[in-house]
Amino acid sequence: MALVTVSRVLEMPVVRTAAPEVMAGRTGLDREVRWVHSAELAEIGALLRGGDLLLSTGIALPEDATELVAYADSLAHSDAAGLFIELGRRWFELPPALIDRCDDLGLPLITLGHEVRFAAVAQAVGERIVDEQLADLREAQRVHDTFTELSISEAGPAEILQAAQRLCGAAVVLEDDQFRVLDYRPGPDDIDAFLRDWSTRSRRISLEGRSAWDATNRWLVTRVGRRDRGWGRLIVQSDQRPSPGLVATAERAAAALAMHRLHDRQRDSVVRRTHHELLVALLNDPNDPDLVRRCELAGLPVHKRQFVAASVRAQPRPSDTAGMTRVDEVVAAITHALSARQVPGLVGIIDQDVRVLLSLSRTADADLVADQLAATIVTKIPATITAARPVEDSSLIDHTLREAQQVMDALKPDQLAMTSTRAYRLEDAHLRGLLTLLAGDDRVALYADRELHALEAYDELHGTDLLAVVRALVNNPVSKSEAAASLHLSRPAFYDRLAKAARVVGADLDDPDIRVSLHVALLHRDLPA
Repeated sequence: MALVTVSRVLEMPVVRTAAPEVMAGRTGLDREVRWVHSAELAEIGALLRGGDLLLSTGIALPEDATELVAYADSLAHSDAAGLFIELGRRWFELPPALIDRCDDLGLPLITLGHEVRFAAVAQAVGERIVDEQLADLREAQRVHDTFTELSISEAGPAEILQAAQRLCGAAVVLEDDQFRVLDYRPGPDDIDAFLRDWSTRSRRISLEGRSAWDATNRWLVTRVGRRDRGWGRLIVQSDQRPSPGLVATAERAAAALAMHRLHDRQRDSVVRRTHHELLVALLNDPNDPDLVRRCELAGLPVHKRQFVAASVRAQPRPSDTAGMTRVDEVVAAITHALSARQVPGLVGIIDQDVRVLLSLSRTADADLVADQLAATIVTKIPATITAARPVEDSSLIDHTLREAQQVMDALKPDQLAMTSTRAYRLEDAHLRGLLTLLAGDDRVALYADRELHALEAYDELHGTDLLAVVRALVNNPVSKSEAAASLHLSRPAFYDRLAKAARVVGADLDDPDIRVSLHVALLHRDLPA
């Protein structure tokens, strides 16, 4: 909010033509002027309101020094903005007693060296006040419309923070109740200095009311949510004491964040969303320095650490519908396990699996930590857990994240259905693991097509299912009887179809090389797209 102050009145053309000179009360020149009055009565103080600026020629003011002091005291008691006295009607120089008392009170006392129409001054100042009030009303309406539209569109914290940064013109930070940065939007100044030692500095700020300005950090701090249930705070960078308009904008943004939280079914949704966004960003570009900073602020140490990723997939209940998993229970179990073992990590849901990134000291046994976490998680919920090899460079985080998911995608159905107290790794996936790593290689896809083309073409043309017969054979290499049973076929019928498949392939299916080739092709076809 732009205020009309005494100093701004002095800059107005109608006042400058009167040759104004500040005689006392320079410390009060930033007082707000709410209206202008002209009066000559010595008893006018009792009739003034706070913020009134008084214009006078001094013709009715007393001569006695004691009475002049009382006159100044009455103006200060009414919280007047200041006193302008036009010279030449009563005084050519103001009485020292009046000057000294106004200076003691910090009450601006200004002389006007040239004659000026007081009505013109009052009109100019009044118009400026009205203009500023209209501007404030328009800005308040703009703030209201912005956050109302965001609420209607169910915008998330990221959009709300972006709007707050744009309206405030400064950096904004959303922190949780543990003083950790959940998200931020930089302002025009250096964001590194603004975020440095965040948690330590933020813990020192006690918030009694809804908002407060911390002069040490130059932060405007606003509580998000009710005082007894607040889950975080919104901080706006403010180098000087914030105006009422800035406070109102911050509180409106905090209210929008609280409303979003209220309507969100998951109490930890903001943290989960932040972790999800960070994990997706790390998969795409772990070299982004701003991303590394965000990870650090979100509670994931990145300097001189090693990183290991894990993927967790809940085993569905018999009543679960196809494609549905208990991801919320998995997230809760993982979060509890990380907290219990005091292991910092990011937890996010990507493609229905829960992805985890752990940050460990470089002396820690990453495999042991991953296995301990797996053992803790499966005590809470039946799940399959995979872990990748650790990396010591943050720029390689995407490698460990991808490997953990590749192992999950490469596990056999019986491994996915079995609850293990340790994490599966690439060596547990064997050939499937290798094919998963090579899944994006077009040469492997061409190889699989070439090996299976004849069988697929024959099945499509004749309505047979010879490919299933070959699959049963390679999946049961020790016993053809078990292979036949898996298809619910008699042994003679299975042998007959197997002989037909051999003729279509043009090779002996008892040859180990042929079986391995077909097995590799079938495994590649079974991998997730």
